[in-house]
Amino acid sequence: MNILERAIASIEPAEAAFRTRARARLEKLTMPHWAMGRLMDLAEELAGMTRSLKPPTEGRVVVTMAGDHGVTAEGVSRYPPEVTPQMVRNFVAGGAGINAMARVAGARVVVVDMGVAAPLDDLAAAGKIVSKKIAPGTGNIARGPAMSRQQAIAAIEAGIGVAFDLAPGTDLFATGDMGIGNTTPSAAIAAAVLGSDPAAVTGRGTGIDDSMLARKIETVRRALAVNRPDPRDGVDVLARVGGFEIGGIAGLILGAAALRRPVIVDGFISSAGALIASLLAPASADYMIASHKSAERGHTMVLERLGKKPLLDLDMRLGEGTGAALAMPLVEAAARLLTDVSTFEEASVSGAVG
Repeated sequence: MNILERAIASIEPAEAAFRTRARARLEKLTMPHWAMGRLMDLAEELAGMTRSLKPPTEGRVVVTMAGDHGVTAEGVSRYPPEVTPQMVRNFVAGGAGINAMARVAGARVVVVDMGVAAPLDDLAAAGKIVSKKIAPGTGNIARGPAMSRQQAIAAIEAGIGVAFDLAPGTDLFATGDMGIGNTTPSAAIAAAVLGSDPAAVTGRGTGIDDSMLARKIETVRRALAVNRPDPRDGVDVLARVGGFEIGGIAGLILGAAALRRPVIVDGFISSAGALIASLLAPASADYMIASHKSAERGHTMVLERLGKKPLLDLDMRLGEGTGAALAMPLVEAAARLLTDVSTFEEASVSGAVG
């Protein structure tokens, strides 16, 4: 078996017995029944993911996958492709949105070059980024496939490898992305997998106007017609209309699931990667935590397909892993309900009557 096959084979559903034990404890805490609402739901889920009533949350990593996209030639973004490598250098310098939010969350940021169309060898040599470059950008999905099937597998396996490499000392993984034009392949993935009209899942990305949005929707429509991705085959969808960083995100999620670690999924692009992961290993969805509801049009539909409710709704659409970083303290709060709050019996507090 290759790396992808081995990872998929090792992914098991979250442990129901630990969820049951966690629920039993949560129902006895010194508060009205389920008074912390969805945080208590999350605490129960964390116990199932980690097979523990003391889910660890201290070691936190946001993995920001970067890659470029040939579809930018269709005029689907307000920004030129050279912004991608420029932003990678901004991440390394600590001056991006994800750097600020990661500091709030007490997380470190790991940047991975999955397919940036510019040389970043100096950063990789200095150990400031991880180089997993598959190729310098994908093909233009409006005119042909994004990549070969072999490249798609390589991208996913690279993400799995990153998860395994970061496993020591990491309790919480979080996904992030950087790639000018990447909401277009994400919309194409969503439309292909969900069977939706492209207009229903294609949003404004970097803030494009109505005329650019119409062009972007038509571009997604052409990409699906030209490539005809198989919605049952995650590798095929990724190869035909995806992106290298989206494949890396899918792999990171699969790796986290294989490790039985929670993975906090960021916004629309990360959720496209989560769709790919769920096609390849449905049980991987048990380890996903939806951080926030993106302002991107198709995000809610993707989350519904994954069976996830976002923790936050802040009208964000930055990506980079910012929403996932912001959700990390909430994940810690959920874990602390299990570890820090006493039961009525432990605290010698009288329970409810009747």
